[in-house]
Amino acid sequence: MRNIIYYVAMSLDGYITGPNESYNGYVGEGSGLEQYLHDLKLFDTVIMGKNTYEFGFKFGNQPGMPAYEHMDHYIFSNTASYPNKHEQVKIVKRDISVINELKNGQGTDIYLCGGGIFAGWVLENKLIDILKIKLSPVILGDGIPLFVNTNSRVNLELIDHVVHDYGLIFLTYRINY
Repeated sequence: MRNIIYYVAMSLDGYITGPNESYNGYVGEGSGLEQYLHDLKLFDTVIMGKNTYEFGFKFGNQPGMPAYEHMDHYIFSNTASYPNKHEQVKIVKRDISVINELKNGQGTDIYLCGGGIFAGWVLENKLIDILKIKLSPVILGDGIPLFVNTNSRVNLELIDHVVHDYGLIFLTYRINY
């Protein structure tokens, strides 16, 4: 069975973006960035919500096109529609059965890309297996939290930690529901 890995940058106070979707203050260079870019190559599938997918448009990603050229994309949305959608980009309804099919399918582990709202929903349905946090030495004070709209209480087992340049720490946890 494929794992779902929520691999995400986070501030010390628990935000994945700051106010107005700002990412200022996150470490964006050095050994941590190199490791993250290497790790992305290990995935063949990415899942995300509409807001995360469209956040990429600010950085040059095009509507309907893959954000990661080597991955199949599943955008979970009840409203998204993109003309000239690439075959690697699939718009799917927010449905647990879709994620279960992906988990039971062939391929690598699945990258859950950003989005506290979508991640909260996936956590509530007990579908995240691994939480990999790129902990940046910054306090944002406000923004989008790691998980939104969740009342889940779960235990985490630390399975790895690596200190990178500029105070960036990668923490990898197994989620025990």
